[in-house]
Amino acid sequence: MLPIQLFRQNKDLVLEGLKKKNFKNPELVDTIISLDEARRQAQVESDSVAASINAASKSIGQLMAKGEKEEAEKLKAEVASNKDKAKELSQKVDTLGAELDELIVQLPNLPHGTVPAGKTPEENEVVRTGGTRPDLSAQKLPHWELMEKYNLVDFELGNKITGSGFPVYIGKGAKLQRSLINYFLNYNLDAGYTEYYPPHMVNAETAYGTGQLPDKEGQMYMNQDGFYMIPTAEVPVTNVYRDTIVPEQELPVKMTAYSPCFRREAGSYGKDVRGLNRVHQFDKVEIIQLAHPDKSYEVLEGMVAHVEGLLQSLGLEYRILRLCGGDMSFTSALTYDFEVYSAAQERWLEVSSVSNFENFQANRMKIRYKDSNGKTQLVHTLNGSSLALPRIVACLLENFQTPEGVKVPAVLQPYFGKDIIN
Repeated sequence: MLPIQLFRQNKDLVLEGLKKKNFKNPELVDTIISLDEARRQAQVESDSVAASINAASKSIGQLMAKGEKEEAEKLKAEVASNKDKAKELSQKVDTLGAELDELIVQLPNLPHGTVPAGKTPEENEVVRTGGTRPDLSAQKLPHWELMEKYNLVDFELGNKITGSGFPVYIGKGAKLQRSLINYFLNYNLDAGYTEYYPPHMVNAETAYGTGQLPDKEGQMYMNQDGFYMIPTAEVPVTNVYRDTIVPEQELPVKMTAYSPCFRREAGSYGKDVRGLNRVHQFDKVEIIQLAHPDKSYEVLEGMVAHVEGLLQSLGLEYRILRLCGGDMSFTSALTYDFEVYSAAQERWLEVSSVSNFENFQANRMKIRYKDSNGKTQLVHTLNGSSLALPRIVACLLENFQTPEGVKVPAVLQPYFGKDIIN
C-alpha cells in the first residue's frame, strides 16, 4: 500500500508511476487526495473539540470550588453538547479513513526509475544471458514424453485423484523432486538464510499483507473457513514479521522456505500449458529478505546473483529479464525474471522472479525498524523464487536427455544417488 504522504507530497510522481504500470483509473489519485484532506480536516476539528472539553472540564472543577455553581452548570451543558459533537467527528474520521484505505489498496506499487516502459512481455529488457544450449538429436522428446517413458510423473492419475493440473510424481520422479528441494534449501542455507516451514493455508489478513488481496483473490483457492491456499511461501513467511519492529542492526533479515503452491489461473489447452509448463499445484523454494531502505537495491542485486548461481550450478542455459511496467506484478517496484531454455520445446520458460517491493508490503504489514534518530521507519521487503520446480524439472529432462537416459547434474547426484535416469 502506498503511503498517504506520497500523494500529498508528490502527486506527479504517483501519476507518472501509475502511467508506467498502465493503471487504468488515474483519476482515483485526485479522489484519494480530496478524501485525505477531508479526513485531516475532520481530525483537526475533532482534536479542537476534545481540547475544548478538557479545558471546560478543568474549569468546572475550579468554579465549583469557588461556589460559582451557575457558571459551572453552563459549562457542563457545553461539555455535554461538545461530547456529542466529538462522537460525531470521531465517527466521521473513522468512516473517511476506512474509505481512504479502501481506495488506496486499489493502487499498485510505483515502479522504480529503471523499469522500462511497455505493456507486454515482448517489451521486457534482456539484462544478461548465460549457460550453453545443448545440441540434441532430431529424436529429442518433450518432457511429458520423457516422463511417460521413464515413469516419472502421471498426469492422468492426478486428473483422476483431483483434476487437471495436479500431477502425481512417482518413483524416480518423486526422488528428483525431493532432491531438487533439498539442494535448493541447502544452497540458500549456505548463503545465510534461515529456513522456515510455514502453514500452507493463510487467513485474509496475511494474504492482504503481501498484496494477494484484494488483487488476486480470483487466482487463489479458499475453503469454507475463509483460509486461502498459499500461491507461494512468500505470503506466510513475510508475515512472520507483521506488526513487528525489527532492530536496525539485524537488517537484512534473510528467510527461505519450501512449500507446495496452489494457483487457479493455470490454462487448459495448447503446448504452453502441456505437461509441467503450467499446473495448479507445484513445489517451490522461496527466498525473502527484509532490508534497510537505503540498501534494498543492493540486496536485490545480491538475490539476483544468488539465483543466477543456482542456475549455473545446474548447467542450464538462462537469461535474465528486467520486466517492463505493464508486465510487472501489482506489488513490485522492480522485478527480474529468470527464464531457462527448453531445448525440446525450443522456447524460454520462466522459472523465477526476484522482486523489490520497497515499503509497499511493509506498509500493509507494519514491518518497521527504528533508525539512528529513534524514528520508526518502514523496512523494504524482497523475495525471489529459488527455484520453482516444474519448469526446472522440464528443462533438466529435456536438455540432458541422451539415448541412454537423462543425465543428472553433478550437484544433484549426492541427493539423487545416481548420475542417470533410465
